[in-house]
Amino acid sequence: MTTTAKKSVDTLVEEIGNLTVLELSELVKALQDKFGVSAAAPVQVMAQASGDAGAAKAEEKTEFTVTMTSCGDKKIQVLKVLRELTGLGLKDAKDMIDNLPKDIKENMSKEEAQNMKSKLEEVGASIELK
Repeated sequence: MTTTAKKSVDTLVEEIGNLTVLELSELVKALQDKFGVSAAAPVQVMAQASGDAGAAKAEEKTEFTVTMTSCGDKKIQVLKVLRELTGLGLKDAKDMIDNLPKDIKENMSKEEAQNMKSKLEEVGASIELK
């Protein structure tokens, strides 16, 4: 590409960059009419490419494990909330708190895990979601 052509392209790109969305839409329509082309095929290719990139995003975690790393200063309050959330007996919940860090519950939805985490953190526990 010659220097003059490069400057023309740069100028054109700059002008297109200053257009509003409505003006861009009109430009695309005018180019399609003038050259008898459609932007549909490139859009599908781009959608496919972004779909592949989005697939990695779509593989976002859906199951979480709630792990208690510390019960803090309020061991009794944490014990009560832990029993309420898990249905554990007193001895099992106490053993869990005495052997931290410990997985409290596995394969939970993000919402359930966040809810459990917030309730335990309210009473002083340190919680990690994995």
